Amino acid sequence: MHVTWKLPDGSDISADVADGINMMEAAVAHNVPGVLGDCGGNLSCATCHVYVAADWVEKTGDIGDFEEAMLDVTEAERRRPASRLSCQIVARAALDGLVLEVPKP
Repeated sequence: MHVTWKLPDGSDISADVADGINMMEAAVAHNVPGVLGDCGGNLSCATCHVYVAADWVEKTGDIGDFEEAMLDVTEAERRRPASRLSCQIVARAALDGLVLEVPKP
């Protein structure tokens, strides 16, 4: 699937991501600034917070209780329902074309 990260400076980073890879891993592999994934995707740091483009919010799936709690402690403003932890969004064919916005630091 193809994903685009929109950066705070107005630039974009796009990449093809294999099925089963989460968006935090993909962002780190493609040097997306602002997506750190300090905890390695274990839902314990919220450093992979992104905003999902409006057209994609429903397609990315439901937010679990633990992700919901972690989103309450993100450094950047939380936008409901667009805020997600990118470690919880897993690449699959249905997400081809996904657009994610990286929050300002």
